[in-house]
Amino acid sequence: MEDTAIIDLFWERKESAIEELSGKYSGYCYKIAWNLLMNHEDSEECLNDTWLSAWNYMPPKRPSCLAVFVGRITRGFAIDCFRKKHAAKRPDAHRADVCSEMDELSLSYTIEEQMAEKKLLEEIEKFLWKLPKADRDIFIRRYWYLDSICEIAKRHKVSAGCIKTNLCRNRKKLFHILEQEVMGQ
Repeated sequence: MEDTAIIDLFWERKESAIEELSGKYSGYCYKIAWNLLMNHEDSEECLNDTWLSAWNYMPPKRPSCLAVFVGRITRGFAIDCFRKKHAAKRPDAHRADVCSEMDELSLSYTIEEQMAEKKLLEEIEKFLWKLPKADRDIFIRRYWYLDSICEIAKRHKVSAGCIKTNLCRNRKKLFHILEQEVMGQ
């Protein structure tokens, strides 16, 4: 079923909307939750929360891209669940790696103080669209889907070292762009 038809079902308040949404996007959303939580029950709970949240958000919202809409909701629930479960514990190495890589962008707190969140997101989006398709996929796979370096390397049929180098270069490019944006303000 097309996304617009699923959204229409939500607006008509038909319960089949949740079934259709789940049928189309459960695998996609489950992967987002799983990559952060690595726990079946918690990932399933995030999916259920996502479907309920979608029901509560539509109407009044009418998302332009349903996949991004439910992906973002799922990711938010997964992050909340992760924080609750690991508040006083050390996260595993996979998640710690992603966090340490993004620590290089420690300027983000300063940026958020100086730029509106929307402007920051626009800059990141512009940066991503300027990247070659493969680089964009690598960056998004790592920092949105939280795929491991090995998974991304397999997907792109290159070595893990190549992926690490690619990510490092693109993080530096993004940092430079965001830094210039802050300086220009």
